[in-house]
This record gives sequence, C-alpha cells and structure tokens, in this order.
Amino acid sequence: MLRRWCIPLAVLALALGPALAARSASAATATAQSHPTAVRSGGIRLHAGLSNAAESTNWSGYAADSGTYTSVSASWVQPAGTCTSATRYSSFWVGLDGYNSSSVEQTGTDTDCVHGTPQYYGWYEMYPAASYSFGNTVRAGDHISASVVYEGSNEFKLTLADATQNWSVSTTQTLANAARSSAEVIIEAPCCTGNGGVLPLADFGTVNLSSSVVDGSPIGNLSPTQIIMVDSRGLDKDTVSSLSGGENFSATWERAS
Repeated sequence: MLRRWCIPLAVLALALGPALAARSASAATATAQSHPTAVRSGGIRLHAGLSNAAESTNWSGYAADSGTYTSVSASWVQPAGTCTSATRYSSFWVGLDGYNSSSVEQTGTDTDCVHGTPQYYGWYEMYPAASYSFGNTVRAGDHISASVVYEGSNEFKLTLADATQNWSVSTTQTLANAARSSAEVIIEAPCCTGNGGVLPLADFGTVNLSSSVVDGSPIGNLSPTQIIMVDSRGLDKDTVSSLSGGENFSATWERAS
C-alpha cells in the first residue's frame, strides 16, 4: 500500500502572516513520492476567546514561534482509528519550521482509515523534499517518541521510536537555509484532494501527547501558540486541551471536515 500527500497549513493569527507547512507519507519503506504543489493561504484572525491561539485548516497542537530553535521532542500513545467505509487520514508529529517558514523538518506517525480499515505507520520528511516511511511495525496503543535535532552544518537528526514494538530508527538529513523559526507538536489532517483541499480527518478518538520539550525546556515555558484546527465553517475538527505541567496535552477528534 502506497500513500502520498502534501499538507498546506493555513494559519490565521493576529500579527502573523500566511504560514506554510507540508507533509507527505508513504507506507512503503524508503520510497519517495512526487510532491504536489503546496498551497499558501492567508488572513489575520485571532481564535475567538483565546489570547494566544491561531486557527489552521489542518494543524492543531502547540508551536513555539518567537525564536530560533535547535530541538523538539514529544511522546504519545498511538491512537486507534475508528473507521467507517470512508477513507480518512490523521498524523501526529514533532518538527522544526513550518509555522512561519517554508520548510519543515519533521517525523511522526499516522492513524489512517483506508477503505474502512485502520492503518498505522511511522515516517519522516524534510519538506520540500519527498517523505519516507520507516517501514517498522506500528500498532494502536503503542508508546511512541519522536525528536528532531539540528546538529549544525545544515544537518538535522530525526528519530522515531516505538517502545512497545522495541524499535528505534534515526536518520540524518541535510537542508540548507532552514530558518528554524518554530518548533511544534502537531496533530494534522493531511492534504491534498484534486483541488488542493485538505483531506478528511480520521477519527482518532483521543490522543495523549506528553514530554513536549523544545531546546530542553517544556514547550509551555516558551509562550507557545495554541493551534486550533477548523473546517470551512469555522467549526473545530478536534479539541486541544491546555498544557499540563507545561508539556502534556490531549486532542480529541470532533469531525472529519
């Protein structure tokens, strides 16, 4: 089975311009896929009722976005997909860049529903390059940890581990001129449909993310932006909790699109 998509991020936030993120994934080990053109969309809007939040068409979670960052890491329990006959997708990842820059250095896992069947896998991507699946077994309920570390000289080390399945994989990739202007822990609805739209978000139930750390500190210490994923009507696609202990939060699925 082979999957491939790009993810345009539409962040609408006070005092922020358009932002771009991209994600792609393949369930075939070390198989690169062509990358559709990402779409940039803009606007300036604060999320109603929250003082430090932005709205996105396909991201939710938290992003530190007021400095230059070297590392980000987090852990989560791989959520189970509740699937109907519809094909839907959801991604969980950590990364540098993407919130207010045009590259993304990221690694994570997916819970997808493909023709009604849940599918799980891990991947990394150095957007705008194509993505790769690690090919290791991932199952619902597995304890996942992920990190992205800038090691200097344009090199990034991306690590994904599954403590339940007892595997850990790392790759060192090169990307010149990365801004490193954000660090984030994200739940994502991927794209693209034929017209470049965001694909339906798979019902992942609730995902619990913990140990969200940026440059050695809990992400909550860095006054992060909470990102709210909304559909075209402005309705939340999932709900994201406040940070507990500065580094733990959960997200609960609400609607596909």
